[in-house]
Amino acid sequence: MQGLADFIPTATKTAYLQQLLAVGFDVLDFGSFVSPKAIPQLRDTAEVLAGLDLSRTRTKLLAIVANQRGAEQAASYPEISYLGFPLSVSETFQRRNTNQTLPQARADVAAMHALCESRGKTLVVYLSMGFGNPYGDPWSPALVADFTAELAALGIRIVALSDTIGAATPALIAPLFKELIPAFPQIEFGAHLHTTPTTWQANVQAAYEAGCRRFDSALGGIGGCPMAADTLTGNLATENLLAFLETQGEPLSIDKAAFQQAQALSQQVFVTC
Repeated sequence: MQGLADFIPTATKTAYLQQLLAVGFDVLDFGSFVSPKAIPQLRDTAEVLAGLDLSRTRTKLLAIVANQRGAEQAASYPEISYLGFPLSVSETFQRRNTNQTLPQARADVAAMHALCESRGKTLVVYLSMGFGNPYGDPWSPALVADFTAELAALGIRIVALSDTIGAATPALIAPLFKELIPAFPQIEFGAHLHTTPTTWQANVQAAYEAGCRRFDSALGGIGGCPMAADTLTGNLATENLLAFLETQGEPLSIDKAAFQQAQALSQQVFVTC
């Protein structure tokens, strides 16, 4: 929703997210505690949260934050289990995305992790530009590994490699996961892929075969990162991901009827797309 210009009414957001909670996903990225000037679409996250009924779902909630102030706000809600923060391996993109230098962002990660530990939350760090950098900043698999080592030293337990601009290819994805997963067994690695209809399957398969079992997705593949200024590359479509996982024989605890209802509702919610 974050990149849409037309504001989606709070009641509509809440109803859509409530339907997603009925599906049975492990985690639902439901909103963001960020500046309303930066992301006006998500200025009602607190109101949306207040309207959700969590009594009949096993799904845990994740909120994205962009700084310590947002983390403090998100951590104050007992309903939220995860805080997500985008740490970029690109100085340029860190400034564009959270208006911070890399040293500032790294300091925030340490402070947010300590906050989460004290509040019974878990910090999820997204390594933005994890598969390449269009801005001319340094990038290499070794650099990604260095960032991961720093996060591991802090005690971070979930790291999602993020293909912010759709630059990932199987040739980049597979070696990174094959190197990182055995090197940091204490970390659960995820794949946050921005894909096209022609690239999603090969990229998902490369991550899966390299050992990744945590994937982010969105119904219909809608969305992307508005700070990356790329409107052609969307999120990984949930329906595609589920179909792929079924071919791999993965046991999925998904309520298919609820999922179909969520798909139908999403077509109404995102009609302006």
